[in-house]
Amino acid sequence: MELKALIKIASLKFADESMEQRFCCFSKDPLEDAVSWNESIEKLLGCKAGQLAFQEFLRSEYSEENILFWLACEDYKKIKNTSEMVITANRIYSEFVQVEAPRQINIDCGTRANITKNISEPNLNSFDTAQKLIFSLMARDCYPRFLKSEIYQSILRKADRS
Repeated sequence: MELKALIKIASLKFADESMEQRFCCFSKDPLEDAVSWNESIEKLLGCKAGQLAFQEFLRSEYSEENILFWLACEDYKKIKNTSEMVITANRIYSEFVQVEAPRQINIDCGTRANITKNISEPNLNSFDTAQKLIFSLMARDCYPRFLKSEIYQSILRKADRS
């Protein structure tokens, strides 16, 4: 998927969020920001278009569940309402954590068992250990491959031409 298409999707997806919140990639030419994605995974994930490009790459490697889980955890930590927290925790658990989940993430059995044990009384830190494990996996394994990928390299070529 082309960066311009990713940005269009991102702008539609986040159009209902506060206009005061600035996203990298929307404050200036998105291709300029794409060049900085190779500095760190934090720079990549700190940008909505970067998240979408990385998600597209992970989809091509059949490991999209990693970024989807990480993003779901980031959103989860912003929840203020207890009933919404319980509903969202159960959705994250059933989609990513439980054994045989449709998008089961690759975490150790101890972390999975701890989340399972505490899912009936979730808190904002319920998924922290698993999220850190997945972030570490993405940083160590997926991110270096993303930087070498055709998806990212084609974005950089477009940046060079602008």
